[in-house]
Amino acid sequence: MSPLTITTRLAATGPVLKIIGDLDYETAPELRKALDSLSMAPGQMLVLDLAGLDFCDSSGISALISARNLAIEQCGDIALAAVPANTLRILGIVGLDQVFTILPDTATATNQDRMTG
Repeated sequence: MSPLTITTRLAATGPVLKIIGDLDYETAPELRKALDSLSMAPGQMLVLDLAGLDFCDSSGISALISARNLAIEQCGDIALAAVPANTLRILGIVGLDQVFTILPDTATATNQDRMTG
């Protein structure tokens, strides 16, 4: 089991959360807590950088959905960046690959031309 580490930074497009480790039943509340302290301006994009995600169970998926709900409530959008293959497979099985914007990396997600173009 890998401990969960969440770091937050602000990009020109909005907040970026880098999630490293296991996102599961025990650690999903940590992501929800990190989301509670976020505020987004209308039109901004919340980016979840999942490049360091080792494992994600149903509780982790639920926390990702909570992040999406927060972004929508704040009149923003959300993108998942660098989603590991195993997590991408799960998202596809449950149809969430059609709900989330999934991008290859954080640089693509935070590219302002993407937001305005």
